[in-house]
Amino acid sequence: MDDIGYESFTFRKLAIEISSTEASIYRYFESKHKLLLYLYDWYWNWMEFKLEFAFANISSATERLDIAIRILTESVVVDGSFQHINEVKLNRIIISESSKCYLTRSVDKENLEGVFLAYKRLVQLVSDIILEINPEYDYPHMLVSTTVEGAHLQRYFALHLPRLTDTVSGRDAVTSFYTELTHRTILVGNTK
Repeated sequence: MDDIGYESFTFRKLAIEISSTEASIYRYFESKHKLLLYLYDWYWNWMEFKLEFAFANISSATERLDIAIRILTESVVVDGSFQHINEVKLNRIIISESSKCYLTRSVDKENLEGVFLAYKRLVQLVSDIILEINPEYDYPHMLVSTTVEGAHLQRYFALHLPRLTDTVSGRDAVTSFYTELTHRTILVGNTK
């Protein structure tokens, strides 16, 4: 899926790649959409684990927020703790294909089945930190999901449509931008 994209991906091609059969893949996943949902869920559980681990013994809400933004927006590198999966490829799949998980007609049914729970827990976790910093801020969930999805788009643009994003010499412009945006947004607060 990482190499050829979701549209070109088939279980037949996967079976050839892993020296297996289509039938064996269908035993685990009834469709490529279900496989994508599985990868999506695995990714967000992994990110939630990374956040929880990084927050250990950090009492400052501002510091936890900075850690969360960094983890959620930075370029993913290989983590030796997870040798059974290539996190870099998984991240590329999520960046380029994850909207196909929820921009579907079956999203409500899949939501009821709990498909998006890991992502929703992660958004809630970071939203709670924002509310620690500014309890009056009305849009913490929108800010977090916009940061995550926007960072993914900016990473995609940097690779494929670079005139739609910015680079800054010597630093990660995506992480810097979303850190600045988040802090400025929650410090200004509501404009009622």
